[in-house]
Amino acid sequence: MSITTVANRYAKALADVIMERGQTLAVADEIAAFSELVEQNSELRDVFASPVIALDRKKAVLRELLARMQFRPTTNNFLQLLLTNQRLHQIDGVRASLMKELDERAGVVSADVTTARVLAATEQEHLLNQLQAATGKRVRVNFKIDPEIIGGVVTRVGSLIYDGSIKNQLALMKQQLAKG
Repeated sequence: MSITTVANRYAKALADVIMERGQTLAVADEIAAFSELVEQNSELRDVFASPVIALDRKKAVLRELLARMQFRPTTNNFLQLLLTNQRLHQIDGVRASLMKELDERAGVVSADVTTARVLAATEQEHLLNQLQAATGKRVRVNFKIDPEIIGGVVTRVGSLIYDGSIKNQLALMKQQLAKG
């Protein structure tokens, strides 16, 4: 079973629990904080991933971390479950799957918008409104800058890519000229 499949299963189960308990944002934030801690500390990640280190020692490390971070019982239990099932080192994938699952349940899609320059607030708002109209959903936009696209906009919503960059238009023109 792939890591993504496993992460999705854990994320769906956690989403069911936290939505039922009304702890969605709080637990999601705590999972994100723990994931960042593990990702920023390679020694910690290695401890949780190592098959050589005894589970009891890993549990002691996790208990100490949880005592310091003071998470909700739901978060603590979930992280302990991941550790018991030897999946805690995959927390970043679980976090990403959880965020995707929660967004899906809330009717939110994520979009990556790449432009050659920083867009003004009014331009960003206009683009956001266009994306919401096109998708029929609420859209969370992540703006990026890439001067290599020369101008225009490249937008990715899920697996769909809308490439309106000048770089792409020039490449298409080059192909057409080569054919003719």
